[in-house]
Amino acid sequence: MSAIKKLQIDVSNFKKKYSQKQDQTGNAFSYKWKKRDSYESEEFKIKTKKWLLERYCKNNPDKLKIWLKGEPKIILDAGCGAGWSALLFFGKLLNDHEYLGVDISDAVDVAKARFEENKIKGDFLQCSLIDLPVEDKKIDIIFSEGVLHHTDSTEESLKHLSKKLKKGGRFLFYVYKKKAVIREFTDDYIRESLKNLSDDDAWKALESLTKLGMILGNANLEIDVEEDIPYLGINKGSYDLQRFFYWNICKLYYDENLSFEIMNHINYDWYRPLNCHRHNPEEIIKWCKESNLEIEHMDVQEAGITVVAIKSE
Repeated sequence: MSAIKKLQIDVSNFKKKYSQKQDQTGNAFSYKWKKRDSYESEEFKIKTKKWLLERYCKNNPDKLKIWLKGEPKIILDAGCGAGWSALLFFGKLLNDHEYLGVDISDAVDVAKARFEENKIKGDFLQCSLIDLPVEDKKIDIIFSEGVLHHTDSTEESLKHLSKKLKKGGRFLFYVYKKKAVIREFTDDYIRESLKNLSDDDAWKALESLTKLGMILGNANLEIDVEEDIPYLGINKGSYDLQRFFYWNICKLYYDENLSFEIMNHINYDWYRPLNCHRHNPEEIIKWCKESNLEIEHMDVQEAGITVVAIKSE
C-alpha cells in the first residue's frame, strides 16, 4: 500500500497560503533542483552521502537498518526537494517501506522522476509542511535534511511536525547553526541584495563569489590567529585562508574535487532563499523538549546542527 493511501490523504484539498518569503523560498528551490547538471556528479553524491552518514549515524550505516527493522515504516521526507538526500541516505531500503516526499515547490516532480530512474518507490505531495494533511501520531520516521530553517518559523515547523510522529517514532533533522558576526551580516546583506533579481540573474550574480572562493582555495595559504576574537566570534588557530573566509567573512564554497557549477549551486542554495534561519544548540534542545522529543544523538558542527530524536508520547 502506498503512503498516501495508508495515510488516507485527500490530495484534492490543499490550501495554498504562503507568506511572500515562503513563496520566494519555494521558487528558489524549484529553480535549483531543476538544474540537475549542477548537482548530480558522482563525486558530489559520494561526498553528500558520506556527510549524511557521519552526522546522523556516526558513520555506522547499520543504524539505518536498526531504525527500519520490523514492520514497514511510514517515512515522511519533510521538504524532499529533488529527493537528493533521501535517495542517498536511505537508498533501496525505501522499497521495503512507505515513503512520502513533501515539498512546497514543484521540485517534487523532479524527485518523482529521480525515484523512478533509481527504481525506488515513493509518493509525493506539493504542499507546505504546516499544511500537511496528515493526522497526528501516524508517521514512524520524519526526515528533514536542511529544510526546517527554510520555513517561516523553524520552531513552529519542528513542533507541528513532531505531532505527526507516533510514540517511539524518530525525527531526523538538520538546521543551520549561527556563524561568526561578520559572516552573519555579510550573508544577510547578500541575500537581501539578490531578492529582486530573477533566479537566472541571481545564479549569475553569485558566480563572482564562487570564483573568489576558487581563488582563495587555489592560493593554498595558511594564516595563524594567535588569540580568540570574541567580539567577532573568531577562534584562535591555524586556518586555510579560504576556510577562514568561509566561516568568518562570507560563504564562498570551494572544493577542488567539484565542478564550478556544483560550487555555484551550493552558494545559490545558501544565498537565494529569503527564509534562511540560523540557530544555536540551546534553542534546538529547548524546542525538542517542548515537542516531547528526546534527543538520542546531536551532532554540532560549524555548518549546522543534526538531531536524531525519539517521540516520547
